[in-house]
Amino acid sequence: MLSNGVSGLLAFQQALSTVSHNISNANTAGYSRQNVNLVTNPADPTAAGWIGNGVAVAGVNRSYDTFLSSQTRTATSSYNQLNTASTLAGSINNLFGSTTSGLSATLQGFSTAIQTLTTAPGQTANRQAVLNQAQTLINQFQGYEGNLGQLDGQVNTQLGSEASTISSLASNIASLNQQIQAAKARSQGPPNDLLDQRDNLIDQLSQHIGISTVAQSDGSVSVFIGNGQPLVIGTTAATLTAGPDQYGSGQQQIFMQTNSGNVDVTSSLSGGTVGGLLQFREQMLVPAHNALGQAAVTLTNLVNNQNAAGLDQTGAIGAALLAVGGPQVLPSGNNQGAATVSAVVSSLGGLTTSNYHLGYDGTSWTMTDAASGVVTPLTSSTSGATTTLTAAGLTLTVTGNAQAGDQFLVEPTSQAVQGLSLLTNDPTKIAAAAPLLTSATSTNAGNASIDAGSVPSTAAWVRGNYSLSFSSPTAYSVTDASGATVASGTYASGTPISFNGIQVTISGAPATGDSFAINDNASGTGDNRNALQLAGLLNQKVLNNGQSSLSDTINAYVGTVGLQTNQVQTGATAQQTVLNSAQSAQQSVSGVNLDEEAANMLKFEQAYQAAAQVIKASDTLFQSLLSAVAH
Repeated sequence: MLSNGVSGLLAFQQALSTVSHNISNANTAGYSRQNVNLVTNPADPTAAGWIGNGVAVAGVNRSYDTFLSSQTRTATSSYNQLNTASTLAGSINNLFGSTTSGLSATLQGFSTAIQTLTTAPGQTANRQAVLNQAQTLINQFQGYEGNLGQLDGQVNTQLGSEASTISSLASNIASLNQQIQAAKARSQGPPNDLLDQRDNLIDQLSQHIGISTVAQSDGSVSVFIGNGQPLVIGTTAATLTAGPDQYGSGQQQIFMQTNSGNVDVTSSLSGGTVGGLLQFREQMLVPAHNALGQAAVTLTNLVNNQNAAGLDQTGAIGAALLAVGGPQVLPSGNNQGAATVSAVVSSLGGLTTSNYHLGYDGTSWTMTDAASGVVTPLTSSTSGATTTLTAAGLTLTVTGNAQAGDQFLVEPTSQAVQGLSLLTNDPTKIAAAAPLLTSATSTNAGNASIDAGSVPSTAAWVRGNYSLSFSSPTAYSVTDASGATVASGTYASGTPISFNGIQVTISGAPATGDSFAINDNASGTGDNRNALQLAGLLNQKVLNNGQSSLSDTINAYVGTVGLQTNQVQTGATAQQTVLNSAQSAQQSVSGVNLDEEAANMLKFEQAYQAAAQVIKASDTLFQSLLSAVAH
């Protein structure tokens, strides 16, 4: 009886200690409620039957569910990725989506200035307004690029900070693995508080990066990231660092330190803040740089080509008005060959907002989209030591010898805005006038008519006044101002007639002796025909293989940014609900309920008092027995 009472006293004392421990840690992060496992002591056999020997504490267990903990970590990792991406995405959406200062509004302002010029092309104020608006456009583009550059720096800085935090958490987890192994060796029971501390660190780790864990028989937990890269194995933790990529493009990558050197694991990482930063950079930030660059390259080419197709206020052929940065090709730091690659934009229709990896396998070249990995069609020709490659609106020139495995990063438009500038402040340089002035002679007897004519290539244009006359309804000749014949041929209605860099089209039925004047429009200061073409540049179908205009492409891009931002913001909100649900389920198992603990304390206190009464009763009986024997 005394033995049973003592066993109960000791057991309920431990139960009360456990309850008080739970209450003290009710607000401790990562703490799991503990329970005393009470078991019956083995009974003794007697002739009258088995006599019990009281109670014993078999162990103190954590209220812990591995599945719920894993579910919570997965939800935590997903939420932090989407929340990080959505916060950063809002910056780009606000930058480009504004109806007053956004990309579409800025381009439209430039087009409006040219449209005003068409109403009075001879007025200097109108011409100066076009140049002023062009400079405003350039400043706006470079302001956008500056903001994107700040986001680049923010992402790089955060990746470095995240790598350091992850490494620190991994080191602490490995240290706790070691303490848990040692504690298990000293005692058969699990070191609950150490296990809680380790689980709390793993929970924190899931906020920063997606992880998977594997429990080992020695009590340690192995932690893996990415595609199974070991972050923690037993008492050993890997170290993550942030550093430049192999091309030196300015983008920080995540490297894992191994015995054989640093391994770039960036492409395999997802989840947590790191996953959000990488998702934002790949899906929004890099495309934003390139979309802005594509717009700058397209606008520059359209403006310069159209200005070169007209005559400025002095009667000279229009010169280039804008300059823009060219494509950038960066060699990998791992290249073994001596090849160099340069690139120029050769086709606006094929120009995209992607970057590309150009690789050499020892025999041929391959170009793949850097984000999607999709192979891009590539044509190749070699002349001597020079190889010319054509793909994605680019012409790439390879000089020198490449070795198998050499790689290059091709950035078609990422540097375009940095080189965007206005080449002149002289308003007379705007080529508002068309180069030719055509007319039919008033005495013509036929019903043929002539179009405005064009100069497809001003470089081949022999300037002067010309006369096109018909010696018969089917035969024509072209003479210059001196009467010399410069071209002749058989006439077919609607078929272009070309000579000295000029192209005109006559339609209808001319009569013998009919003639047409094709004159140099050098004195046409009031002519607005080329200005009208400049005003319509935003709507020319030159991108996406002639399917989209610059205006179409910009509007589609701004819409895409808005859609992407909405998707990640909606996803973050939805994932927050999932996380809250997972945390509630986990806390229902592991959390400390103070009402429940108060009830347990009362129960164990009463049991403790009852056990004490058993001891007191046994003492009374023993004293009575001694007294009876003494007498």
